[in-house]
Amino acid sequence: KFEKIPNLSVDCVVFGYDTKTKALNVLLMKRYLESETGSNILVDDYVLTGYHVCKNETLDNTATRVLKELTGLTNLYKKQFKAFGDPDRLTSEKDLIWIKKENFNSRTITIAYYFLLDTEDVDLKNNAYQEKWFPINDLPEIGFDHKKIVLEAYDDLKIKCLSEPVIFELLPDKFTINEVHEVYQSILGIHQMDCRQNCRQWIQ
Repeated sequence: KFEKIPNLSVDCVVFGYDTKTKALNVLLMKRYLESETGSNILVDDYVLTGYHVCKNETLDNTATRVLKELTGLTNLYKKQFKAFGDPDRLTSEKDLIWIKKENFNSRTITIAYYFLLDTEDVDLKNNAYQEKWFPINDLPEIGFDHKKIVLEAYDDLKIKCLSEPVIFELLPDKFTINEVHEVYQSILGIHQMDCRQNCRQWIQ
């Protein structure tokens, strides 16, 4: 039996690139709770997928486990980019309602990771978590401090893709040069000419 560390968790930002819409997306999970009578909706928003770290796990093990539960995938590019431990990070009214339901510590510190993949690699039709892809520039209402985590992960990704060829993790096995340019454009918000200059170093 896994024994959880009550105030230490891992949250996973899953970035996916959609070659059809040419947009960088984030995978979010539905968070929904009705009152006991069903007459009121208490919580209705989206969150990142995360889980408490177990005592026999490394942080990387937890992140890999969460990703597999979320997407069914393993061996993806992942980066641990920041710890979030603000005392007030989980104290909004909705968050406290959810914490009471799930019975976890409101003073939880989370270690955030992000993963890169092609959106088509994830089967959302047969998933129990009510997950949905959202464009990074059109996010829904997000619970906890998870919007902050998403945006900081995005900032880190923008810096990372200028120094390493990580954008290829977002593309299918076969892709065109134009698709490489389009990924850069979607992440960095730059023009085609600037994009060609940035990605030329990775394309031989």
